[in-house]
Amino acid sequence: MTPGASDSATPAQRVREGIARVRALRDAARADPVLAQDRLLVRAWQADRLARTYPDLLSSPRYGPAAEFFLSDLYGPKDFSARDEEVARIIPTMARMLPGSALETIALAVELDALAEGLDQQVAVALRRLQPGARALEISEASYAKAYRAASSTAERERQIWLTGRIGTALDRLARKPLISGALRLMEGPAHAAGLGALHDFLARGFAAFRDMRGADEFLAVIGARETRINARLFAADPRAFDSESA
Repeated sequence: MTPGASDSATPAQRVREGIARVRALRDAARADPVLAQDRLLVRAWQADRLARTYPDLLSSPRYGPAAEFFLSDLYGPKDFSARDEEVARIIPTMARMLPGSALETIALAVELDALAEGLDQQVAVALRRLQPGARALEISEASYAKAYRAASSTAERERQIWLTGRIGTALDRLARKPLISGALRLMEGPAHAAGLGALHDFLARGFAAFRDMRGADEFLAVIGARETRINARLFAADPRAFDSESA
């Protein structure tokens, strides 16, 4: 899990690049009704898989809210178009007014969104090749694993895991700054009035989840270790890739 070349750009530049990529990907999916449907099925299956992988974190009083945030706002099937369009409209303002740590968190989230969008669509295309005549994809662990290997590289998946950990670390650092909490509360009304509600709510949910966790090191280590292990097993064609990950 190593950084990529884009990390040499400024956060604002990375936000612009990420939003341009994800816009193009979403436009392509919307133009193809079959791909649009298949993409949603892939993302729903992945969300279910994550819930099966992390029942211990989801049921934990300490880690539950952060696990829910990860599953819904980072890895889940949610459509982030509204958030990303809001970010695109106010990039110059964000670069002037937001703390560097907050802007970096947004840049990481947009990059992860663009990467995940591309990978999800590639998996959907690979699954459709396995089931060319199906009205709706039927996704099993075996068919998903085969499509996963056909649609992505080890480096891309390691980047996805690395970005998730970086976002968690960034949110954990933000959560230790009391002034951020007050600023988010004060910004809620104006942000929604200005059409920036999705962006504000993303930051507020992440901040609250990590603030209440009171330290994210163990939480992030569990996710990183399990996703790395699953990724390695998938590329090794291990039929037990998803087994016993919460043990």
